[in-house]
Amino acid sequence: MADTVEGVIAGKRPRSVRVVLLALMIAMMLAMLDNMIVGTAMPTIVGDLGGLEHLSWVVTGYTLATAASTPVWGKVGDMYGRKGAFLGSIVIFLIGSALSGMAQDMGQLIGFRAVQGLGAGGLMVGVMAIIGDLVPPRERGKYQGMMAGVMALAMIGGPLVGGTITDNWGWRWAFYINLPLGAVALALVTVVLQLPKKRSKAGIDYLGVVLLTVGITAIVLVTTWGGTEYAWTSARIMELTGIGVAALIGFVFWQTKAAEPVLPLHIFKSRNFTLMAVIGFITGFVMFGATLFLPLYQQAVQGASATNSGLLLLPMLGAMLVTSMIAGRITTNSGRYKMFPIAGGALMIVGLYLLSTMDTGTSRFTSGVFMAVVGAGMGCLMQITMLVAQNSVQMKDMGVASSSATLFRTLGSSFGVAIMGALFNHRVQDVMAERAGSLGSQITAKSAQLDADSLNKLPAAAREAYQHAVSSGTHSAFLLGAVIAVPVLIAALFVKEVPLKGGPKAAGEGADAAPQPMAEAL
Repeated sequence: MADTVEGVIAGKRPRSVRVVLLALMIAMMLAMLDNMIVGTAMPTIVGDLGGLEHLSWVVTGYTLATAASTPVWGKVGDMYGRKGAFLGSIVIFLIGSALSGMAQDMGQLIGFRAVQGLGAGGLMVGVMAIIGDLVPPRERGKYQGMMAGVMALAMIGGPLVGGTITDNWGWRWAFYINLPLGAVALALVTVVLQLPKKRSKAGIDYLGVVLLTVGITAIVLVTTWGGTEYAWTSARIMELTGIGVAALIGFVFWQTKAAEPVLPLHIFKSRNFTLMAVIGFITGFVMFGATLFLPLYQQAVQGASATNSGLLLLPMLGAMLVTSMIAGRITTNSGRYKMFPIAGGALMIVGLYLLSTMDTGTSRFTSGVFMAVVGAGMGCLMQITMLVAQNSVQMKDMGVASSSATLFRTLGSSFGVAIMGALFNHRVQDVMAERAGSLGSQITAKSAQLDADSLNKLPAAAREAYQHAVSSGTHSAFLLGAVIAVPVLIAALFVKEVPLKGGPKAAGEGADAAPQPMAEAL
């Protein structure tokens, strides 16, 4: 006989729940750790395979496939069952990992990375949606710290693990390392996780999938290529922008006609869900921009070692982890959550403004305190946005809600890296030209971001000019981030604190409450 998940969580079968959560966290680790490890191995990969001119596509191909497949995985899980979709995404990710490790040239690696990205699109969505099925929203806050911990571990440990693996085992093991971890997750999910089987009579919305894929691909390419491969006003960027806008307009129109839309527009009728989509987009924008420029500032200006670049983010990630755990515990005990998006928005604005004040004389301790403020803000937002988004829809739309929230955060990160990166590069090149004349322009002609070796080879005057340039660039980027973060605070003020399901007072609290999660006994 099926048991309610509330009974399972309460202690009937806690070991089974812990085993399932372990499998989900391993899968989440796979999705987050991969890019961190591969990024460290890229110089060695290029040295072995060649194809330096196509280097960016190793990351871009993966990112495109992940973003485009994310909403599809969510919908497939809603229609045909969460467990099967999740297992399928793990298998595809592992196949892509194995093939990437066996690649013989850059073209093969790019293609196999795209396969890997297709699977990765379902990993994070699957984790969030399955937790949404298994754990009532009121209890879900308990697991926020676990998710934030996995994220922090991936960001800190990824570069260290990637460097160690590449140096001792070779770059191919940067991909092969996924296989044993994925096999463990696959076995645990297969044996332990039991969810109600579903079978929808309606077919997949193929036209919707195509239109959404084209639209997302065009947007990601615009943010990836704009200002780097092509000028923002170039014909190629204009063409991609037009294609993306047209595809997304067509997608929205078709979703009102499709029998089983891949992204049901009715979920956006919920004010809370729409606000969480906005907050998630901006959080992704700010977070990935910060993780890109903070290590660069500390290496170029403060003289930190690039080898341990992940450790440079420890103040931000540690604060994020602690705050997320506190927020989750308070949410579980009280059922109240509106205070956290408000506090998170305010802390992000203040923290980003503080980061924008850093200059060549800022100490590591001071910059660490500033990073901790930003991290505390992110900790208030990262998991709460997913929790509120899932709490705003019915159980039948859990996968779509999870994938949509993940997609908006992914798109936000693409825009953040592109826009903040363009502003940073432009400012660095201007300051170098002002302080070092023609030599400064030559130094940053190809790239405004110099590695440690290139920086050490510069004359003392040029090195000092570059430190001022990086300081000025980060000032502009973080000041923009602070302005972009303002809508988070505004959106949070309009959140309606709907009671979370699964708590002691959840029963019969009105039409706003969606049906409580149910699953077969674990």
